[in-house]
Amino acid sequence: MIKMNYSRTINTFFKVSLTLVLFVTSSKAISQTNGDNKVIISKQLKWSERMALSIMHRHPEAYMIDDAKQPHWDYVHGLVLTSLEELNKQKKDAKYFDYIKKYADDLIDKDGNIATYKEEAYNIDMIVAGRILFNLYATTKDNRYLVAMQTLRKQLDNQPRTASGGFWHKKIYPNQMWLDGLYMGEPFYAQYTVAYENGAKLDDIAKQFELIQLHATDKKTGLLYHAWDEIKQMPWANKETGNSPNFWSRSIGWYMMALVDVLDYFPKNHPKQKELAAYLNNIATSLVKFQDPSGIWYQVTDKGGAPGNYLESSGTSMFAYAMAKGANKGYLPKKFKTIAAKAFDGLTSKLIKVDPNGAITITNACAVAGLGGTPYRDGSYEYYINERKKDNDPKATGPFILAALELNK
Repeated sequence: MIKMNYSRTINTFFKVSLTLVLFVTSSKAISQTNGDNKVIISKQLKWSERMALSIMHRHPEAYMIDDAKQPHWDYVHGLVLTSLEELNKQKKDAKYFDYIKKYADDLIDKDGNIATYKEEAYNIDMIVAGRILFNLYATTKDNRYLVAMQTLRKQLDNQPRTASGGFWHKKIYPNQMWLDGLYMGEPFYAQYTVAYENGAKLDDIAKQFELIQLHATDKKTGLLYHAWDEIKQMPWANKETGNSPNFWSRSIGWYMMALVDVLDYFPKNHPKQKELAAYLNNIATSLVKFQDPSGIWYQVTDKGGAPGNYLESSGTSMFAYAMAKGANKGYLPKKFKTIAAKAFDGLTSKLIKVDPNGAITITNACAVAGLGGTPYRDGSYEYYINERKKDNDPKATGPFILAALELNK
């Protein structure tokens, strides 16, 4: 009888202990698996980690982001993995570091060569993925990461420029600066020149923003046009200003994220620091006038409610990130954090779906938009509203994580 009670007591102890472990695990929230070995993502996690785990669940290898079938060096991977790197600064979880590192290792060989990368294309989109290499090199001291960074830095030395000194967006888009390109090139450029060149190129970086601010800003709305053709020869370019015809929210989002990330590398006493912060304040202030009551911004920024226009998630996520970070860092007044929180709450209440396994889906993201090319993209209102949408597009998921981190959500 005594043995039976002792055995029962031990069993009860282990059952209680197991229950407590499972409770702590589920409430603290890492992703789990159920009896069918399906991933379960806890709703008790913050949005930042829920989105990160959802991405990793859908794309077990980082190169698969954006539904890629083979590893390739690309800006969308750089964007998403940069957001996971920021998350990992808080979580310090090996699974995030390993996920990022595996992408780099799938593409960078023992000599530092980057597979699928072609310098001679002078595509500024290819620079931004290099941002993940700074921490990889600092952490591992593996020289191939440094060599890869040096390769990307060399592209910027040789990147074709407009007569006034602005980087062409791509070799195939001569004399054109796109807002997208500021994010693709300048944060990497700023981090590299501060880390390895004693900040020698900060003036050149500021120059890129000065040109866009001078030429692409609309005096009436304060918004920025998607692109500027310095020689005004493209069919989409205004013959007087060289600007494309419309305001695309994601392109403005790229520009804002570029500003708020580049400012991290400009000392407060640098002559251009206040200038860049002023650009950020100008665009943030202008955008507030076009924010929908839901908190979300429209695909074509200034035409809310026009036929076919829609509340778009990638641009809104970018605005939320830039405004929240800008307020946190003191580049923007504190009120912009409240505005960012309203935008983020609009996203989670209207454009986020939760799958049965707890993975989250962000909807209403424009898959892609550009100018020129074949088939020809004219930058018209009809063009922007008719480009396809894609759930969980990385241009939305990455900035969503970044915004969530800045808002502690």
